[in-house]
Amino acid sequence: MIIKELNGVAPVIGRDTFIADNAVLVGDVVLGDDCSIWYGAVLRGDVGGIVLGDRVNVQDGAVLHATHGKSSVRIGNDVTIGHNATVHGAVIGDNVLVGMGAVVLDNAVVKEGTVIAAGAVVLAGSVLEPGVYAGVPARKVKPGSSGLTESVHANAAGYVEYKEWYR
Repeated sequence: MIIKELNGVAPVIGRDTFIADNAVLVGDVVLGDDCSIWYGAVLRGDVGGIVLGDRVNVQDGAVLHATHGKSSVRIGNDVTIGHNATVHGAVIGDNVLVGMGAVVLDNAVVKEGTVIAAGAVVLAGSVLEPGVYAGVPARKVKPGSSGLTESVHANAAGYVEYKEWYR
């Protein structure tokens, strides 16, 4: 793993967190407890901060970054960032799943209990209310529900278990 201080700021890693051997954390990155950062993931806190809540899993090949002076990444608790997804300067609420290959752009806000489908693109400045979003640009295709939120929460809980296999 690469954990690199930049401009006097070093990543902060929460308790019981797994970081894969080839994951990269640079600069202003703060991880909550019970997180997992998987193979090839890059969290580059060089031009804007990145803060993850507890029980967040950032899967293989995902990238978290921001735009200098314009955005930062804020991720709530019990969130899944899928394989090869990009979260660029966005705010992600609790119990959210960002699907494989999805892109969430600067200053977008994704509220609690939301699923962004694989390959969807959430445009800069968008505000997503709970539900399922798909397409380019992402559009709501299903309303939010307690069942959807519970399903997303369960997915994140699974990754809390999986990371223990590797720690």
